[in-house]
Formats: sequence, structure tokens, C-alpha cells
Amino acid sequence: MRRRPGIDFSDIPEASPAQLRTMRRVGRPPLGAEARRLIAIRIDPQVLDAVRREAKRRGLGYQSLINDLLAKHIERVRSA
Repeated sequence: MRRRPGIDFSDIPEASPAQLRTMRRVGRPPLGAEARRLIAIRIDPQVLDAVRREAKRRGLGYQSLINDLLAKHIERVRSA
């Protein structure tokens, strides 16, 4: 663990190997058969604003909407 100046960690005991084995990763659960991958893409600001507005209108997260739109496009292309 990286030590930050001004924070005293001396009273926190080290975790034992048994404790570390019982710990589980915390985070977003995978959606579907496998976890989604984190990527970075560049999107025009106007496009991103429009997607965010549409996602809000549908009650979705904008990243989920982008994923859905891309998946539908891929499905159409494959079936054409």
C-alpha cells in the first residue's frame, strides 16, 4: 500500500493470509456471460450530449445506451 504523508496507518493491523483468501473483489458485477471491458474512445461533444439526453429519457445510463446501440448495429450488419 502506498503511504500518504499525514495519514497514520500504524494502528491498522496487517491482514493475514487466511483473511486475504476470504476477501472478495468489490465492484460492478458482470452483465451477461463475461464482464464488460473498460475502454477509452473519443466522441464528438454534440453526439455525447445527444446520447446522454436520450439515455436520461429512457432511464438508462449513457454507456449502457451506447453499448445497446452498437450491439443492435452489429446484429443488423451481420444479418444483412
